[in-house]
Amino acid sequence: MVSEKPVIEFHLDHRSGVATYLQIVHQVKQALRLGYLQAGDQLPTMREIVAQIAINPNTVFKAYRTLEMEGLVESRPGQGTFVTRTLEGPPPAILAELRRSLHQWLQEASAAGLDEEGMFALFASSLREVQEVQKEEKA
Repeated sequence: MVSEKPVIEFHLDHRSGVATYLQIVHQVKQALRLGYLQAGDQLPTMREIVAQIAINPNTVFKAYRTLEMEGLVESRPGQGTFVTRTLEGPPPAILAELRRSLHQWLQEASAAGLDEEGMFALFASSLREVQEVQKEEKA
């Protein structure tokens, strides 16, 4: 029996101020929203994650337990942790078009002299503005 390679790799940002276990939770949710993970997919084992990003096994356990309590994954003793459902999001074709548009925007922002922090700042402020307008429209 050939074991399937997990379809997600975790990356930590130690400068973010976000707890390590929550970074793992957020990355799984992001992969679910973007369609990178589907129901039935196996998440990396705790041992694989500990080896990959050098964290305490209890941190991985806490992240997976959080995902399990939210009904997104299930642990199968002796087999691993598997995705039970995805999160709603746009269809793959729309995601692909949005990704192309975003890549173009990122290239233009870089050419204009924005660094990564500047791009994040501009994105975050624009997102807040859009959310405020949407909130006002709903009121």
